[in-house]
Formats: sequence, C-alpha cells, structure tokens
Amino acid sequence: MKSNIDKTDKIYIAGHRGMVGSAVWRALEKKGYTNLIGKTSQEVDLRNQEAVQNFIKAEKPVAIVDAAAKVGGILANSENQYEFLLHNLQIQNNLIQAAHEFDLEKFVFLGSSCIYPKLAPQPLKEEYLLTGALEPTNEGYAIAKIAGVKLCQAIRNQYNKDFVSLMPTNLYGPNDNFDLKSSHVLPAMLRKFHEAKLDNDAPVKLWGTGKPMREFLHVDDLAKAVVFAIENGLPEHLYNVGTGTDVTIKQLAETIQKEVGHKGNIDWDSTKPDGTPRKLLDVSKLHKLGWKAEIDLQNGIEGTYKWFLENTEAYKKVKY
Repeated sequence: MKSNIDKTDKIYIAGHRGMVGSAVWRALEKKGYTNLIGKTSQEVDLRNQEAVQNFIKAEKPVAIVDAAAKVGGILANSENQYEFLLHNLQIQNNLIQAAHEFDLEKFVFLGSSCIYPKLAPQPLKEEYLLTGALEPTNEGYAIAKIAGVKLCQAIRNQYNKDFVSLMPTNLYGPNDNFDLKSSHVLPAMLRKFHEAKLDNDAPVKLWGTGKPMREFLHVDDLAKAVVFAIENGLPEHLYNVGTGTDVTIKQLAETIQKEVGHKGNIDWDSTKPDGTPRKLLDVSKLHKLGWKAEIDLQNGIEGTYKWFLENTEAYKKVKY
C-alpha cells in the first residue's frame, strides 16, 4: 500500500499560497519532505496550457498536488458561473494532462463536496456522484470539479496511474479568504462578528434562516489527508474528506460569536438563499484506510480567530 515517493523527491504544490496549498506545504515539511516547489500565478499561469507544459517538463516533479482553483462562496459562485467553470477547467485540465504526458508518479486532485447532487441522501457517499441535479448557485464550480474527478479516474483506469481525487467538505483555517463578497460562510461570519464587536457590539446580519446543516473541516486535517494520499497507494479513485459530523449554521454563528466575544444581536435575513439544506460527507472509506480528522470545530475556530487577529493585513486590504 505504501507509495514509492521518497522525502527528497520533488513535489509540486499548485496553489501553494492559498489556504489549502499552504497547509499541504506545511504538512509535508513537517513530515520531512525537502524538495517542495510552488509558483505564483504570475510566474506560471495555470490557465495557459503551453506555460504548464513547459513548467512541468523543465521541473520534472515526481508528484503534483492540485490545490489551485478559483473559489468563493454562494454570492461569488452564483454571479460568476462562466469564470468559475472555465478557469477551473483550464487549470485542472492543463495540470492533469501535463502530469500524464510527463509520466508523473502521483497526482492528487482536490475538489469539493459540492460535486454531489443537491438533494442526495445524507450522509453523502462517493457513489452518489452524478445521480441527480447540482445546487444551482455553484453549478459552474461543481461541474469543473466533476470533470477533474472523471479525468483522474479515466487516467487511472486506462493507464494504471496513481491519480486520486480527494473531496473535502467546507474548509477553514489559516490563510482563509475573509473578503465578505467572495468568502465562504465561516470566515465571513468570523469577520462580521469581529467588526461588529469593534463597532460597540452592533447587530450582525446573516444570510438565510440559520437552519441548513454544514460540516466544517480544518484545513490542516485536509493537509494530513493529502500527505496520507501521497504516502499510500489508495485503492480507489475518489475519497470524501471530512469530520463526519455537522452543525446548523445557527450553531456555527453562536460558536463564532462566543469565541469572538461579540455581545450584540444576530439578525437572520430569510430573503437571502440558504443553499443546500444539508451537506454531510460519509468519510468511512478514508477512515477504514487509516485517516481521521483530529481538530474539533471549537478549537479550530479558536485557532483561526487567533490567526485572523495576527494577520489583519489579510483582510484590511479589502474594502466592502
């Protein structure tokens, strides 16, 4: 089951400055990997096929972790379907094709739980893929990620290569995006409660009813799952990565409010969309192989808020 990758082998982390890529980099370094490479989008535009081909040919990595993607919350996804579909297809197609053509040992493709049908049975099993309609607000992103999963599966089946897809649930942690126009629910809430606290505990307005249920995974736990996939030859092409437990958005808001120390009211705007009613992943396949999430939600939020306070430039640049 162990893979052939040595700790001195070159591993390319696409998207190494993002929340996921930087967490993967930290996790690999912690395990003793010494030959990690990453490039900014200015150095290598992953949407440009020729640029990606030339880069992989020159660097000759043994493995690629694809943590590069155009990402965002409900608002960003619903308003930019074209860009979310096109740019993600370009990025992953170019990386997967180059990894195949230059015969890389390993490819780890990172996606999202939004690939599953909106109204699929809960918890979501890997086999539910393509069994129903997607959530309309992030359909573009989901279709791109489904295409990536299917490309990796096809290469795995046709060429017997170790290409594996990991589908994490909602992620949060250091280096998250706290821009209120494009961020996901947890970092957006954290920023809103923080700024309301500074504004004499002003009321916080949140989207929806607070009733939907969501699962949240600390990005460092996902990074450990990526290391697990690199170090082992996983027997199947697709694995869910999550905690296996969920909370209501209302519970999440109250947990963040308490951690931040905000004393004001929470006003729910029920005219705004809730999104999918529930998204809980069945993580039994990866559990059986030996990986399990370790960071509980309260401790994870505490650490994320600490990072947020220590990195104010990460959000103060953004005007809204």
